[in-house]
Amino acid sequence: MKRTFYTEAAYVIGLITLALGTAFMERANFGMSMVVAPAYLIYLKVSDYLNWFSFGMAEYCFQTFLIIVLAIVLHRFKRKYLFSFITAFIYGSVLDVMMNAVNLIPGNGILQRIVCYSVGLIICAIGVSLLFHTYIPPETYELVVKEISSKFDWDINNTKTAYDCCSCIVAVVMSFLLIGFWRFEGVKLGTVLCALINGRMIGQCSNHFEKHFDFVDAFRFRKCFD
Repeated sequence: MKRTFYTEAAYVIGLITLALGTAFMERANFGMSMVVAPAYLIYLKVSDYLNWFSFGMAEYCFQTFLIIVLAIVLHRFKRKYLFSFITAFIYGSVLDVMMNAVNLIPGNGILQRIVCYSVGLIICAIGVSLLFHTYIPPETYELVVKEISSKFDWDINNTKTAYDCCSCIVAVVMSFLLIGFWRFEGVKLGTVLCALINGRMIGQCSNHFEKHFDFVDAFRFRKCFD
């Protein structure tokens, strides 16, 4: 018998685990997840001039831009797009807290970095999978995938993989433009690896959750986000 997993809890846990996973990947310094790499590059560039500008701030600024692009591409603006910005703001705030916590981990050896990267990759996949199982608008990255897959009736995991690869390409271009051709920041081997396997990992996490849990609403708020 499957156990009940409330969609509202999936939203909260998903945001926290996604922020924690991103913080671990930043700590590893093997390259960020391709979806957050553009925001991370903006953070690196802007923080050189504004030391109070955080990674979390870069996240919700960049995600606001993505919401605008999504509305233009789909020729419509839904109320849940606004709620997605609120989610992005919450996520960015939690991310800054997680970054400060994870950076307290001592040492910077290669083995420790590999462990941080692996843990971050797995936790991020779990977080994204949970956000795919809630009616509350997720952060913009997941919202874009859900909206595009729904609009064109595409498999959501394949859509996620395609979006990840596009984000990786964008991040590489941004790295050249913002950082320079002489070094890579934010986009490294770990970014490419994440782009190739992240969609499959999320799919496996979703299959595991759906096998053991029934996702149901605890509150009658679903219509508020239509």
